[in-house]
Amino acid sequence: MSQGKYNFTSKVFYAIIFIFFFSCQKKKISYFETIAFNDVKLSATPKPGSWRYNHDEQFQQFEDFQKSKKIKPEPGKNTIYLQPIGDFNELQKKEIELTKEYLKIYFQLETKILPALPNSIFPKTVKRIFKDGQEQILAGYILDSFLIKRKPKDAVVLMGITERDLFPRPEWNYVFGMASYENGMGVTSIYRFANGHLTDSNFNESLTRLLKISSHEIGHMFGISHCLNANCVMNGTNTLSETDFHYARACSLCQRKLNSSIAYDNKKRLLELKSFFEKQHLNSELARTEQDLNLLQ
Repeated sequence: MSQGKYNFTSKVFYAIIFIFFFSCQKKKISYFETIAFNDVKLSATPKPGSWRYNHDEQFQQFEDFQKSKKIKPEPGKNTIYLQPIGDFNELQKKEIELTKEYLKIYFQLETKILPALPNSIFPKTVKRIFKDGQEQILAGYILDSFLIKRKPKDAVVLMGITERDLFPRPEWNYVFGMASYENGMGVTSIYRFANGHLTDSNFNESLTRLLKISSHEIGHMFGISHCLNANCVMNGTNTLSETDFHYARACSLCQRKLNSSIAYDNKKRLLELKSFFEKQHLNSELARTEQDLNLLQ
C-alpha cells in the first residue's frame, strides 16, 4: 500500500470514528427527557366541574418559568418550616411529622416543625361556626396577620397546618388552604382530608392528600404555575376527588423547573422518595417512583 493511500484510509477511519462518537453523544438524553416517558398526558377535553374546565390558564413553558419572579432558596435562607396551629392528637402529630420528612425529600431542603400553637391565638372576629357545627378560621388572617410576623429569618417557606376547617371569605363554604407566594407563606387544613376524623383506617388517604397539597403550594411559592403538561402534583384541583386523581409525582417539566432553582441530585431524590413510599405503604406512588428509577438503569 502506498503512503498516500494509507493516509487517505487513516483519515476516512478517523472520520468515521469522529462521526460515530458525536452521533452517540447526540443520543444521550437528560434525566428530564428520560423520565418524560413516564409522564401521563392530560385528556384533551377536561371533565365538567374540574379545575381545567373552569379555568383558562396559560401553559408555563420552562423559558416562562425562568423569566418569572419567584423566591429561591439562598444561603442563610433555605429552610422550610411547618407551623402546627391547633389541638392535635397523636395520629395528627404523626401525620405532620411524616409530612416534614416528605417535604425534606421532595424539595431536598432542610425542613423543620415549629412548636404547636393553640387555637386561642385567633380572635373571635376571624372564627365562625359552619353549617355542620364545626368551627372555621379565616385563612387570610392566618397568612396576613399572623404567620407573616412569625416567619423565621432562615426560612424560605413557612407553612401553617391547622386541624380546624378554613374559609377564605364569608360567601365561601371552605378552602383546603391558601398561600402568599411572594412572601413564601401558606396555610393548609387537614380537617377535610380525613372528613374531620383521622383514624388508622383513613390515615394513608389523609396523609397522601396533605403531601400533595403542601408540596403543590410550596411548588407555587417557588414559581411553578399550575401544570398543563401531564398528570402532576402541580395540576389545579377543585375537589378532593380531583386531588386524589392527581399524582404526588411532579411531571418531568415541573421537576426540571424545580431543579433549576434547587440544584439537587435527581437520582438521590428518587431513591429517597422510593424509601419513603415503601415505609408508608403508599403503593401507587411507590410504583411510579420505581418506574422512573427503572428508566435510569
